[in-house]
Amino acid sequence: MTARTDLPDVRLALHPEHSSAVVATLTTPERYLARAVLAEYGFRPTGDSTMVLARIDHDEPHHADRAALALRQGGAIVEVSAALQEEIETEWTYGNAPTHWQWLIPEEIREHTGEAQRIHDDIAAGRLTIHLHAHDGWTTVAVGTYAGGKSVHLHGEDHLRTEETDYVSEAEAVADFHRRHTVAVRPGPAPLTDIERDALAVLGTAPPSPTPPAAPMGLAAEETSRLVPVYANGPGDHEALLADFFAANGDWEKWRPHDETTIASHESLTLRVEFLHEATHGDSAWTIAAYESPVGERLWHATATPATPVEVMRVLLNSFSTEDSWDRGSGTPVKEEDLVHASRPLDDAGWHLKVGSRLIEWTAPTADAAGLRFDTFVKQGGDLPAWTIWGGNTADNPSWAIHLSTLAPSALIQDVAFELAHGYSHRPPPLHAVGPTRHLAQTPVAASPPAATRRPAPGR
Repeated sequence: MTARTDLPDVRLALHPEHSSAVVATLTTPERYLARAVLAEYGFRPTGDSTMVLARIDHDEPHHADRAALALRQGGAIVEVSAALQEEIETEWTYGNAPTHWQWLIPEEIREHTGEAQRIHDDIAAGRLTIHLHAHDGWTTVAVGTYAGGKSVHLHGEDHLRTEETDYVSEAEAVADFHRRHTVAVRPGPAPLTDIERDALAVLGTAPPSPTPPAAPMGLAAEETSRLVPVYANGPGDHEALLADFFAANGDWEKWRPHDETTIASHESLTLRVEFLHEATHGDSAWTIAAYESPVGERLWHATATPATPVEVMRVLLNSFSTEDSWDRGSGTPVKEEDLVHASRPLDDAGWHLKVGSRLIEWTAPTADAAGLRFDTFVKQGGDLPAWTIWGGNTADNPSWAIHLSTLAPSALIQDVAFELAHGYSHRPPPLHAVGPTRHLAQTPVAASPPAATRRPAPGR
């Protein structure tokens, strides 16, 4: 191809603040042709004379090399820095790649990562709207719809994300997603990964802050201001929660041995929930337990104080009523992977980790106190609480707490941790006294507080 003297010169170099991103500097006034070529290979403008390539697969050097080749074929003079050229000649490897990738050549791997990049770009550009997401115990899954097109289930994060299933209608895709993931389902897209945040930062796009979901249209300003993390809310209506539990779980039998207590027993006779109706601050309002068999030893148990927010208790009960909460065998010790699995939602959301000689704690990064604690000194398989999920004040004197024995399933704890990390609900308005204080006792009782903004579906 004959060289074109009207094409600009381009300099390509590694980004000074990102390990693999590439900066393109256009050095002549006539830049529109070079911009068009660079944009075709994923570069995005960050200034009058600069464009940046930042990908979620860290394969920017390869794609910058392809862009340089296209520019040269068009007659442009392209300068590549020595450091970038070294990266171009070095093949990128993925430490967390699927096992079958070891049999693929680089170009075949790039087909997979390129598809993940396309999904990422479609979401960022608004071409793919994510309705719901969940964590399936291993990675993030989601359901979304393309503008004017199909609906899909997505599986994985960053360069490992793929389209798992296609659907003709959005309603079918969303319904099937609820059926598959039930209690783990959360609205909207999942929080950005570190890789996604880094890429957006390099491109000069501010990642969304972890703020509460937008209030419904028409909601008064004072209502919006009462949107708080679930762990900072009041207890809510536990009696209504108990009624909802029986309504949603037909395989649980209800019986009331006396006025103060209601017991729910699963048809397998291996799971049991006890609710104390008139529990006070020093009592356990809820006690749940799992057994080896109808006549076997108790595997593990948990208790919750009456001030525990109803949104948190709902997730705990829904998770407990699923088969995944039965799967730890008696006497199986807690391993490091159990701690990692249980706390992952908190780690992903930036909760603070503190490891001491006895206690391992994750605490909320907000002004409202909350946390997850594991006591390494508690005897494995014993009845004493090893896990504590708490909110308000301090871990040793909390406003509310859930205590779980050592062998409580990490999947159940993870479900509750996910609600702590991402759940928001409306705080009920305060009661305004009218007249002297002595008349407050005659003020009608306020209605039950609104339900959580995200109410998990029953079951798993």
